[in-house]
Amino acid sequence: MTLPSQILEKLAALGVRLDDVEERFVRGAGPGGQKINKTSSTVWLRHGPTGVEVRCQRERSQGANREVAWGELVAKLQARKTQALAAVVDAREAERRRTRQKSRRQKVRMIQSKKHRAKHKARRGRVGGDD
Repeated sequence: MTLPSQILEKLAALGVRLDDVEERFVRGAGPGGQKINKTSSTVWLRHGPTGVEVRCQRERSQGANREVAWGELVAKLQARKTQALAAVVDAREAERRRTRQKSRRQKVRMIQSKKHRAKHKARRGRVGGDD
């Protein structure tokens, strides 16, 4: 059985090799009686490097489940990649915000706050007496 060209293209774009994906056909679970107990129509895929697993038992035929499972695996791997890219962008953006120059108004407000805090602390006295 071969995979549709769309899925192969997406896997290539993600940099996923077919050798990295373990594919097994297992017996299903749940309602279905004798049919589900005798046939191995459930498809289980695992991408070794990332550990992403997909299990599909949606359809009655193994071939249909295989296509659906590969589609889900591609979707999960794409989501993982976009999350990683978003995390890098967020970290870069947070660093940019943290290290940017403060505005004149922010500086004034910060100095006022420091002076206010200093006055508050200056009012504190020693605990105890001059015994």
